[in-house]
Amino acid sequence: MVKQERAIQTRKTILSAAARVFEGRGYQAATISEILTAAGVTKGALYFHFPSKEHLAQGVLHEQDQSLPIPPRACKIQELVDTVMLHAYRLQTDPMVRAGVRLSLDQQAHGLDRSGPFTRWAEIVRVLLEEAQAQGELLPNVVPAETAEALVGAFAGVQAMSQAVCEYQDLLRRVSHLLRHMLPSMAVSSVLASVDFSEGRGEAISDELRALTAEGHEAAAG
Repeated sequence: MVKQERAIQTRKTILSAAARVFEGRGYQAATISEILTAAGVTKGALYFHFPSKEHLAQGVLHEQDQSLPIPPRACKIQELVDTVMLHAYRLQTDPMVRAGVRLSLDQQAHGLDRSGPFTRWAEIVRVLLEEAQAQGELLPNVVPAETAEALVGAFAGVQAMSQAVCEYQDLLRRVSHLLRHMLPSMAVSSVLASVDFSEGRGEAISDELRALTAEGHEAAAG
């Protein structure tokens, strides 16, 4: 058990170091040597977990999906907003998520499959839109798969703009505005009237998830 925990911690250490290097240097310029130095582990330990730089990058790209999911909401449009705003908050505050997003948008990352995050997010949004459609929350002309891809693409553009202009400092405001502009073309007005689009929504959801995690730990300990 101790050996397994040590291996898990080593993997996390390596991924954190890789995230810092990839974010600062980009995929092409980053080297295994830099990541080894940043992680403070042996070459054998690194290659045990990640056989190549590409495997390291894929590990960082995948790590942003590992956070707890948002609890189901009665209003699926609110759940969609919460999902998007929480991701924006994590992008602003979590170095691992930020590194993963930068990798996914790195057009110089030749040979790296960057499609995974876009595909996964489009699927998450599509499912939420289909659930909203089943509950009568969407306008009749909405095609969930098409709308999901449009929303994911728009989010990617907004976050890239925020990063270029001010290193994500205004990201929550920009994403809130994006949702306010896009959702009236998707959802019925009576649903939108009760949806919280506020800039602080992402942080509030993050606090909610931390509280739920703490409760789960207390219950397990009790």
